[in-house]
Amino acid sequence: MDSSATEFPLPLLITGVAGVAGYNALHYFRDRFPGQVIGMRQENKWPLTGPDIEACDAEDTDALRRLFDRYQFQSVLNCAGNCALKSCELDPALARRTNVEGVRNLLDVIEGTQTRLVHLSIDLVFSGLREGAHREEDRTDPVTVYGHSMATAERLILLTMPRACILRISLPMGSSYSGHAGAIDWIKWRFQNNRPATLYFDEIRTPSYTDCMNRLYETVFLRNLSGLYHAGGPRNLSLYQIAQIVNCAGGYDPQLLKGCYRREAGPMPPRAGNVSLHSGKLAQTLGYHPLMPWPADEGLIPADREWHLRAPSVVDGSPEFLAENLYRNPVLQATGP
Repeated sequence: MDSSATEFPLPLLITGVAGVAGYNALHYFRDRFPGQVIGMRQENKWPLTGPDIEACDAEDTDALRRLFDRYQFQSVLNCAGNCALKSCELDPALARRTNVEGVRNLLDVIEGTQTRLVHLSIDLVFSGLREGAHREEDRTDPVTVYGHSMATAERLILLTMPRACILRISLPMGSSYSGHAGAIDWIKWRFQNNRPATLYFDEIRTPSYTDCMNRLYETVFLRNLSGLYHAGGPRNLSLYQIAQIVNCAGGYDPQLLKGCYRREAGPMPPRAGNVSLHSGKLAQTLGYHPLMPWPADEGLIPADREWHLRAPSVVDGSPEFLAENLYRNPVLQATGP
């Protein structure tokens, strides 16, 4: 990445650092711009502490204004949001308060300033009842309260701050601060603790390495992109396939992995189908596709539903192998910054 602190709008605020995307972005940008990056977490995420982390609920307008008055942020990477599907279904007011009102307050605070905003939305603003490969102009039709709240936040930003950039992402593949959140850590935690994990054959996502995503955020800020872009990885995978990859790469008991179709899982919470994203607009704008396939190694792509029962020769089957190939993009690790 050809950039410097004099070009990047600093200081930078990263919200939602308790989530996988925000947590990994905080580490990346803190290394890039020491002393110029602050991570914001919800008050109730008290185990997540550090010298560059501030506890502040975005729904608390006064507290948010005080934080901006203190640091005078020139850019905001908004990774905040409650993505717990069942919790949002059971408490729609919580989903709206966290995913919509928090965004409204953020927009109010930066109104009239030159602060750049990059907001992360999600592929689950779509139902997935169509054939996937969703484009930016496709109508949103979420099946969950979470998806509805994220779609509402998108519309709010597009109407009130068109100069902001919205990136619709899929599953960010990286470590979590708690060790059992996010796609990889949740599945791995189940297997590590000898617990079965049931994933869906027919929920299709476009996951991305967080280290690729971090570089994308930096590019978006530097180029001052605005509008809505899809930022999904170039490889479509079902949740079941993702679990196969985690199971095999980590060397876990293959009998712990179970699979089913969404209709067999019950009505709560509702599950989306093929919500894969077509990210051609972003690639055309940048002149390249910024997100490499997850996983990078073609040998880790399941060939069938019993693939994980037969350990492929390319798989070492250990926590170290998993970390080197699933948490981080080995291609980027080999080439360096």
